[in-house]
Amino acid sequence: MLTLDHLSLTLGAFRLEADLTVPGPGVTAIIGASGSGKSTLLAAIAGFLAPVSGRILWNGQDMATLAPGDRPLTMLFQDQNLFPHLSARKNVALGLSPALRLTAAEWARVDEAMARIGLGGLENRLPAQLSGGQQARVALARVLLRARPLLLLDETFGGLGPALKEEMLDLVARLSAETAATVLLVSHDPDDARRIAPQTILVADGQAQPPVATADLLANPPPGLRRYLGT
Repeated sequence: MLTLDHLSLTLGAFRLEADLTVPGPGVTAIIGASGSGKSTLLAAIAGFLAPVSGRILWNGQDMATLAPGDRPLTMLFQDQNLFPHLSARKNVALGLSPALRLTAAEWARVDEAMARIGLGGLENRLPAQLSGGQQARVALARVLLRARPLLLLDETFGGLGPALKEEMLDLVARLSAETAATVLLVSHDPDDARRIAPQTILVADGQAQPPVATADLLANPPPGLRRYLGT
């Protein structure tokens, strides 16, 4: 369970407040207009932005003293965080060891994760030799190996075409269910929330609202969301 306890964030002249709880596991969407603070919120949870005040708690533990790499989470951006000089297999293996010093059993786990995500036969290709969807699968296979209970997706699939994006979203939902992970999905597209997120956080007017049922939110949008949707 993720709790943002009277959290206050600033970035230049911008200020964002949040006082909410995200029960897990499962997928929660975060939607709002460009510049509303969606990515700022994820940056604070990941440890890249220190709060002005308030706490970020995971299962009751304050994460303030934890460096980003020590927090129980994985964060993926739109560029998939892949190293261009490493093969797909080695990019996935980074989920187990940044030094890539793996035992035979660990390499077998890498291959199993790749096969599970649908990357069999692509192990030796460089990221530039993979399609956008295949690159996304490499990133998700690495997430699977990291086995962190919290996954932050910041417009991760925004550059993919509609059909491929839906495929990746469905894969995220399946992995969340299989691994009991809590997923925060930042997206500018409300259809992403409709597809895989039972609940949604609206970020508008300097406030991240507590999560509510996605269907209800989109059926009866408040003024801030109505302006964003253009309805």
